Amino acid sequence: MTPPEQAPDRVRDRPPALRDRLAPLAHPLRGRILGELRRRGTATATELAAALDSNTGATSYHVRRLHAAALVVDTGQGTGRQRVWAAAVRPDGAAWPVDGGVEVAGGGLDADAEAVLGWLSRDHVRHFGRQYERWLDVWPDWPPSWQQAGGADDAGVLVTAEQLLALRAEVAAVFARYRRVGQGNPAARRVAAYAFCYPIDVDRPPRRG
Repeated sequence: MTPPEQAPDRVRDRPPALRDRLAPLAHPLRGRILGELRRRGTATATELAAALDSNTGATSYHVRRLHAAALVVDTGQGTGRQRVWAAAVRPDGAAWPVDGGVEVAGGGLDADAEAVLGWLSRDHVRHFGRQYERWLDVWPDWPPSWQQAGGADDAGVLVTAEQLLALRAEVAAVFARYRRVGQGNPAARRVAAYAFCYPIDVDRPPRRG
């Protein structure tokens, strides 16, 4: 079996290079493809097309664009033309990249890169809202055990930026541990788990440095 390709372990590009990496995501279907791969782990273009209500030709084209930008990888598990894709991750297990949590050499982004990151982040939030509202529409039809298990939680914490990075890494590790625990169980269903971490006191940014 061919091992998956390795994504860069650190995002330390200069702003133009970062913009080039992120530009392929500035398309609604590509963002959905990457999100779907992160939720389900692996999929073929055909499976992605069915999940995203698209056609296989369009999905295959957009997956290849994401692959060219090193945002998805070929797992080497497919047969023939049915390639099996996965979202690229860094060696530390973090997804790469989806939002403003990007490390850049020099500590700054140019205006174009900021605009792309802002669009991606807002689109991610809108997608979550649509998906969660869909669950709220249908949850009464699900068994009581699932009604109790599903839901939204929030918590307020007081942390430094470094501690918040550590918290997110721990949450990502929990997600990774549970990614396939239900495999082979007919009672298991795919679940989307989101974690949004952001400052509450947005009008009081800390001083730089």
